[in-house]
Amino acid sequence: MKAMVLTGIREMEMREVPDPKIERPSDVLVRMGAVGVCGSDVHYYTTGRIGSQIVRHPFAVGHEGAGTVVEVGSDVETLKPGDRVAIEPAMTCGRCDQCLSGRPNTCRNNRFLGCPGQAEGCLSEYIVMPAENCIPIKPGTPMEVATISEPLAIGVYAVKQSIPMAGAKVGILGMGPIGWSVMLPALHAGAAAVYGTDLVPERVALARQGGAAWVGNPGEEDVVAAILAREPLGLDVVFECCGKQETLDQSLDLLKPGGKLMLIGIPEFDRISFVIDKMRRREITLCNVRRQRHCVEEALELIAEGKVDAGRMITHRFAFEQTKDAFDLLCRYGDGVLKAMIDFGGRSR
Repeated sequence: MKAMVLTGIREMEMREVPDPKIERPSDVLVRMGAVGVCGSDVHYYTTGRIGSQIVRHPFAVGHEGAGTVVEVGSDVETLKPGDRVAIEPAMTCGRCDQCLSGRPNTCRNNRFLGCPGQAEGCLSEYIVMPAENCIPIKPGTPMEVATISEPLAIGVYAVKQSIPMAGAKVGILGMGPIGWSVMLPALHAGAAAVYGTDLVPERVALARQGGAAWVGNPGEEDVVAAILAREPLGLDVVFECCGKQETLDQSLDLLKPGGKLMLIGIPEFDRISFVIDKMRRREITLCNVRRQRHCVEEALELIAEGKVDAGRMITHRFAFEQTKDAFDLLCRYGDGVLKAMIDFGGRSR
């Protein structure tokens, strides 16, 4: 089969690789229909690493995917050839203390698609996954939109881990796909107002159209002052979705005493800092978000029932052979890109 692999820093090419085979009775062979390009994929493309996870080239990234079942293992009873499925990229062991305590997102033996040292990604024509990682897509849900269930599940989980949304005043710093994945379930759950920021003008405009009460560009104005002018008591919760020191600093300035800071963005650096005087005196709660926990099905339900319009995130589409163009566009935030989708031969819709 063909796979798109990283071959160096900002280098990528299509290669012929061995077809994946069903090896375990619980395996499922899936023909990919669509793959969304995530910011973490781009990190591996531009720097070759995320923290301690270092790419050894060649390596295929990609973990937001959906496709069609081609073959199932002898023990699989829930799926059959022809079923459309969304891919849950985290393959957990089910045996460690984290899994047994209901925390599969921090599984000690986790294997994640497109993660160096764990598993090759899904930027390939076919992929084999455990049946439990293949979630059926309801009729009427386009395959490309079903791929967004992966980032949307992170947002659903982050919202659940934060505070009750009914009546909450919410900040989202970084209105890329993860920012949107937080905004949509937050609004659905009853947030009174969402205030967003982003450096890309097109993303600012899209977020305004998507339901945010106010969105500003920190490159053009003092976004903290602008938000506090509207919410002088401060915000109940801020979701930091950029992984930047400046947005972390802005988060503390925006939160009211007793507020909660949700860290979702993945920094490209190893250390961050906080002004402890602000954090301590306001008794700010800090919560890290590690992927998601049992939220993919809920994300797919929100999409299928039309409770969130996740498809609005898709701003650009590329054929499989144009994958490098998609990555390069995202590297420079070109053309106002929000979510780039890879289409495998017209099978994504």
